[in-house]
Order: sequence, then structure tokens, then C-alpha cells
Amino acid sequence: MAEQHRQAAKARALAQTPEQRKAAAAAGAAARWAKAEPDRAELPQAEFGDDARPISIGDIRIPCYVLDDERRVLTFGGMQDALSMAKGGSMVPGMNRFELFVSRERIKPFISSELLDRIRNPIVFLSPSGKRSYGYEAEVLVEICEAVLTARASPAGLQVQQQQIAHQCELIMRGLARVGIVALVDEATGYQIYRKRDALAKILEAYISKELLPWAQRFPLEFYEGIYRLHKWDDLDPASRAKPGYVGMLTNALVYERLPDGVMQQLKSQNPVQSSTGKRRFKHHQFLTDDIGNPHLEKHLAKVIGLMQASDSWLEFKKLFRKVFKVDEDEVPRGRGSMRI
Repeated sequence: MAEQHRQAAKARALAQTPEQRKAAAAAGAAARWAKAEPDRAELPQAEFGDDARPISIGDIRIPCYVLDDERRVLTFGGMQDALSMAKGGSMVPGMNRFELFVSRERIKPFISSELLDRIRNPIVFLSPSGKRSYGYEAEVLVEICEAVLTARASPAGLQVQQQQIAHQCELIMRGLARVGIVALVDEATGYQIYRKRDALAKILEAYISKELLPWAQRFPLEFYEGIYRLHKWDDLDPASRAKPGYVGMLTNALVYERLPDGVMQQLKSQNPVQSSTGKRRFKHHQFLTDDIGNPHLEKHLAKVIGLMQASDSWLEFKKLFRKVFKVDEDEVPRGRGSMRI
């Protein structure tokens, strides 16, 4: 029955003028898409991307966005242009241009049922300007190109009018061989900046405790004994928690600043210097998590203490420290009284 309907629709289409077929097909496709579309309020929103910043693959330009559910989307029209497909409606009412293309005899055997379902159901979303837009996840373009190139290499090959599309597919795949499609979309939309911020947030969440932990001895006496011995100082008081300001600078440079990027800045923000005393109210390690932050701190301290014990002078320790932790010379304090970190 379905095949009879399809044949009848095709016969009606062939009896129409080109203008009538185009209008009917456009109306049919629009009606089909609209039937399944949610209300505007329910549409996903493009949070990253700009209408004027498409991805570039050689001379090919395709508008792209990252939606609020993190799907990377290429616009329907952009993909048509990229593959040099004719625009407008198809000769079969209710079928969009991509669906019609992949239904052709030479292409259809290489299109999976999953890909066909995705092609039949374009993503409807709101562009940054608030316009209702249509597109596909970026991977769909890759899968279409793969299918076309596989069809071209098959014994049946492609029809003459399909060769130009195959040529475009080859250009696209060559370009994407150099840069992954997801990374390309992220760069064009600026999403990679968000990903870095998000990665930093996850690091901070793992290292920084949401609640202030009770004070506990985190820095063993050997750490301070090593600093004093290598500087040839003899005024260490093992019973006192108070240390000279320069020792605090050393602690930051040798320990806290070696934690992942952003952790030290967050610690300073949560534990600022008090204007009334010129000192911090708490120990930085009281803000580190017990499961990740403080264990990392303790492991790092063990390495630093080991380097101190293996050194006979502060200069020797600095060389070992720079070698092991791969830091520049200016990142290690020179000696007492120096403000250079």
C-alpha cells in the first residue's frame, strides 16, 4: 500500500510543471517538518556560534552552532551548499533534499537505517538571532560523505549528476582528516573556551572543599627543617606554627603553585589576606578536599622533601626542583629577602 501511494505521488508530480512541483514539494516538506516540530519554547537554543562565523574546509563554508544540550549542529542550507546540492524542494512531496538524495538507487544501499532516520528528522533549533533553524549533528555530514564515496567506489558507481557531490564529499573528508569535525565546530563557535572553563571548574570542584576543613598538620616538620638547613638558618622553632613571611612565599612557590592551574587563585580568593592583620585567617590546605586536594598536596610535599634531603645547598635544591617539576628559574625564590617568585 505504501508503495502504491509513493508511485501515485510520483505520477502526480511528473504531471505538474517544474514550478508546480517545486512549490508542492516545498509545501509538503514544510508541512512534514512542522507537524513534528515542538513549540518555540521547547526548541533547543544555540548557545555558541555566530551566523557570520562558519567552519571553513578549504573554500567550503558551513554555518555551525553548539546547542544548549551540547549537540554540535551544521545548518541544513550550509550542508546543501557544501555538497553542491540543488536548493529548493524535491520532486517527491514530503521528502527533504537530503532524504531524496540518499534514497537514490546508487546511494541507498550504503545508508544505514539509523542515518536515514536522522536525515528524515532534521534538528529544529533557535539560532542566536532567535530564528527557527534546521540542521543536523555534525557527524551526519561525515556519514553522508562516507556513504557517497563508498558508493562511488562500488561496481555500480554513481550517476553523472552525482559525481559533483562525490567530488565535494572527497574535499570535505580530506579536510576533516586534518582536523576532527567536533574540534572544528568548537573552534568556530568559541565553544573550546567554554570547555576550558568547564574543565577548570571540575578541577576546582575536585580540589577545593565546599566547607572549611578543621585545621590539621599537613606540612611535616621535615619540610621546614629542609628549608632552614639549605638556607643555613638556625632559628627554627619546631613548637611554633608561626613562620617568617618569606617561608610562606617559599611554601606557595614550591607547593601550592604546583597544584593544577586555577587552584592557587581560588585558594587566595577564598582565603584572602586580612587587612587588619596582614595575614590569612586560615591555612590554605583547610580549603582542599580530603579525597583529592590534600592527598595530592601530601604526595607533592613528599617529593619536595626528598629533593631537599638529597641536596647540600639551596642552589642545588633549586636545580633539582626545576628539573623534576619543569619550572623556570624565576619561579623558584632565590634566597631570603628576595621578593621574586
